[in-house]
Amino acid sequence: MAQPVSLAEVIAALGGDLLGDAEIRIGRIGPLAEADAQTLSFLSNPRYQSQLATSGAACVIVAPAFAETAATRGAAIVTPDPYLYFARLTQWWAARVRPQAAARIHPAAVIDPAAVIGEGVDIGPLAVIEAGARIGDGARIGAHCVVERNASVGAGTRLAPRVTLGFDCRIGERCIVHSGVVIGADGFGFAPDKGTWVKIEQLGAVAIGNDVEIGANTCIDRGALDDTVIEDGVKLDNQIQIGHNVRIGAHTAMAGCSAIAGSTTIGKHCTIGGAAMIIGHLTLADNVHISMGTAITRSIAKPGQYSGVFPFDDNASWEKNAATLRQLHALRERIRALERKA
Repeated sequence: MAQPVSLAEVIAALGGDLLGDAEIRIGRIGPLAEADAQTLSFLSNPRYQSQLATSGAACVIVAPAFAETAATRGAAIVTPDPYLYFARLTQWWAARVRPQAAARIHPAAVIDPAAVIGEGVDIGPLAVIEAGARIGDGARIGAHCVVERNASVGAGTRLAPRVTLGFDCRIGERCIVHSGVVIGADGFGFAPDKGTWVKIEQLGAVAIGNDVEIGANTCIDRGALDDTVIEDGVKLDNQIQIGHNVRIGAHTAMAGCSAIAGSTTIGKHCTIGGAAMIIGHLTLADNVHISMGTAITRSIAKPGQYSGVFPFDDNASWEKNAATLRQLHALRERIRALERKA
């Protein structure tokens, strides 16, 4: 358990309106149902408001609509967006309980003399930084990472252990890249030749903006000719596949095991559910939201929520059934009209 802090310290750091005793001590952050007398919890989803009255939490972060209810059971921090407040609270808490070690370059790291290393950089054991690579100020390169030739890592970016940043690839500032990520592997390009496959060399790179987070074991392929581009603020979950020459717009978020085939463009502020699939050479507008498990097979020009799961079949049958399914509502109305006449 962390060293307890007072609610007064929390309010001083993060703001909010406190109802109750400012000297109450908080030792942990936890869910309502499992909270004890040293727990700071939060309520953002009205579905869980039944837990509020019975929770043992020392204090609960709530929206104004629940302020009165929360105050009857104990201390409360009232804020317009409890979930956002909770997110900032976790960052503040993590900075207290997980302080970063002093920056250092481990003697077992392998750094080419032609690499450029900024100020305050931390490089872990057995990391490899190749010729021409550039590491920005305050970046942290974990153990066993590889930053290949002419690649660049922006200031304040953190690569967890065992990340590979391919040659010529670029990642911006304040990014977080989790273990097992591969940025800049070859895209999947082959030309058929009499029953065999001839490799198409991938001549582009990967360009990643600022404030991007990439989950464990995600792969982002380099472009075939132009670069694959991940814009500012994009959030990628674990085990995602991004094909060559994909472009993902700013502040789009993708859940685990989703995949985007090559040369597709996804707009800004989109969300892609877990295990969703988007085939190649499509364009999705800004503010498109794809449900989990959905297969997107055509471009989407209009913002909104899109869903669809359809069993596989031989292709000819599947196409006929899919075409019929699109007309299902109209067919139902026609049947109803015939039944009324009968």
